[in-house]
This record gives sequence, structure tokens and C-alpha cells, in this order.
Amino acid sequence: MTVRLEVRNVSKIFKGKTALYPLSLTAEEGECLVLCGGNGAGKSTLLHILAGISTPGEGAVLINQVDLQNNRKKYVSLIGYMPDEFAAQETMTVTEFLTFYGTFRKIAKDRVKEVIHILGLEEKKNELIKNLSKGMRQRLLFGQAWIAEPLVLILDEPTNGLDPYWINVFIDLLKKIKMSGTTVIFSTHMMDVAAEVADKIIFMENGKQMDTIINEHSNTKQFMVDLLNRYRKKQE
Repeated sequence: MTVRLEVRNVSKIFKGKTALYPLSLTAEEGECLVLCGGNGAGKSTLLHILAGISTPGEGAVLINQVDLQNNRKKYVSLIGYMPDEFAAQETMTVTEFLTFYGTFRKIAKDRVKEVIHILGLEEKKNELIKNLSKGMRQRLLFGQAWIAEPLVLILDEPTNGLDPYWINVFIDLLKKIKMSGTTVIFSTHMMDVAAEVADKIIFMENGKQMDTIINEHSNTKQFMVDLLNRYRKKQE
């Protein structure tokens, strides 16, 4: 398999405090990495760096050998990013929102309609964002990240606000996205989601990479229990 994402000794310091200690990882084409850990573990800091929102203090991030710091424009064109909070113009409709983001990536109108359909937002396509539920907003945020079918999909707590039905849809959709060759990296507190989708689970604590666990996808239920026990111990 081709190495799609490389993180080389990346670190970050905020106001004299280390938010992320030197961390390295790789992800292959079609592989899914999941970041687990409590609040303040460094998950969002790492994702912000991968998304080009935050500059690393040291180290390098590359996608298909494109270096974020040396060629940011090209790098950003290869990713899709879903933030953990909705900060868009709430007076836009669902269709206007996705069309707006699609325009930057030269996405056809048919692709916008396809994403709206897949995410179950057809009945809300002309609804203002401010009138959407939390779960619908999450699906819409995911849609803007995925609409251009990027090489690397970066998601910050994507299951927040989703009900059990849409969590299952999300899991199935991520599996299909992986099969298409897209590399996925996201953070979650939900061990069942990690067990279903992840190929590697990275446990983080206080800005440090503590463990990297390989998912063999042989016994998902037992793997989920093992992850949950490990996660709970990390929080004690």
C-alpha cells in the first residue's frame, strides 16, 4: 500500500505550555486512524495541525509527499476537514452551504445533490442552517468535508450529536469511503465506532502518544470491550 499521510516529529507549544509532544505516525491509502483520549489529550491540536489551521512548532506533515509548510495551497487541496463545532453563516440554506464549499473545489451540482441525499438532508435542503438540529448540523459539516472526495479526510469528533441510527449510517459510510481509497483520521470518545472503523487506534494523554493499537477486524465486539477497558484505565 502507498503511504498517504506522514507526520514526522510534530509538536506544538501554546503560551509556553506543551500542547503536543513530538509525535510521528503514518497512514496508508484507504486506512483509518482514530485518536482516542480524554479532554486535553492533544487530539484536536493534532487534527488542527493536519488540517493546516495551526502551525506545528517543529516537525513536518506530508500528504503524498506534499509538505504542508512548503506547499500549503497544494496540501490543503488534498484534504477535507470537519471541525468539532459549527461556525458557518446560519442564514444560509443546506444547499447554499454545500454549494459554497463545492465551488472552491469545482464540484458539480449533481455532487451536491448526491451528498444531500446520502446524508438524509433532502427534506431540509432549503432549510436555514439555524433551524437545523445538532445532528443535522453534524451531517452537514461532514458533507462539506467529504464533498470533494479528498485524499485525506480529517474529522474532529464527528459523531457528536448523532443519534444511534445515524451513527450506524456514519460507520457504514466511512467503511465505503475507506474502500474508495480515501485515508481517514478522526477523534472520538466512542469505542464502538473506533472498533468498527479504525485500522489503528492511537491513545493520547496530556499531549503525548501513549499507545498505538492495530485492529485486525477479527472480533469487533471483543476488540471494543478491550478498547473500552483500556480507555477507562487511561481516565483513572
